[in-house]
Amino acid sequence: MHLSTRETGLAAALLEATDTLSDSFDTAHHLQRLSDHCVEIVGAHSAGIMLVAGGERVSFVGSSRRQAIALDLLTVQAAPDHGGPCWDSYGTGRPVPHVPIGAARTAARWPDFTRRALRHGIAATFAVPLRRRETLLGALNVFVAPPPGPPEPPGRPESPGEEESVRLAQLLAEAAAAGLHNQRLHAEYRALAGQLQSALTHRVRMEQAKGMLAERWSTGVDQAFAALRRYARRQRMPLDEAVARAVEGSLDRDGLDAERPRPV
Repeated sequence: MHLSTRETGLAAALLEATDTLSDSFDTAHHLQRLSDHCVEIVGAHSAGIMLVAGGERVSFVGSSRRQAIALDLLTVQAAPDHGGPCWDSYGTGRPVPHVPIGAARTAARWPDFTRRALRHGIAATFAVPLRRRETLLGALNVFVAPPPGPPEPPGRPESPGEEESVRLAQLLAEAAAAGLHNQRLHAEYRALAGQLQSALTHRVRMEQAKGMLAERWSTGVDQAFAALRRYARRQRMPLDEAVARAVEGSLDRDGLDAERPRPV
């Protein structure tokens, strides 16, 4: 079976969208790549993403191609009570199909957005939610140039139809959302592993310090720990630091011995 250029590009884009388990992962770059792939695959003028957290608009990412225009059209939607296709898609959790900008302007739909879009020469727009199952992360907004566009280069497939463009954009958006979700889980697990390792290291040092002092003073480990804690309190030193320095042997020996448990 022969794969078309668009099918090959879509497969590569979907793979890239989910490849996010890296310590050097950058959310803005990830979403810009999604916008770039969308522009290329559906033959759009430009595209951008509104990333939302906690029900509030928090950030925007525009495609590399005509980035300034994409960011301008996202920003105008975020202004209070302005609205736009991106915010509508996020609010409903459903795609906003192709909308001619002229018709939307005539119907007084998104007046500030449509005025700005016409200024940039945008003919139509559509948006799809950026979601991971039932969790909405934002929306992908695609901006379409007016027909007829420039002649297609030889060998390049024709741009997909309106419904197919929306479906392709939704596939890309959902793959990117899955990648974001997995990366967040990856970061959370790494943070948890770091916390557990830190706690384990602290526990090991604590036992070392207690054992060393108990042996030096010929006393029980609980009594040795109580003495170390008293020393840290008197010196106004964090207990963790006192423990680490006791293991290293860098504590004030005379001051520490002054807290030595007395024989009963």
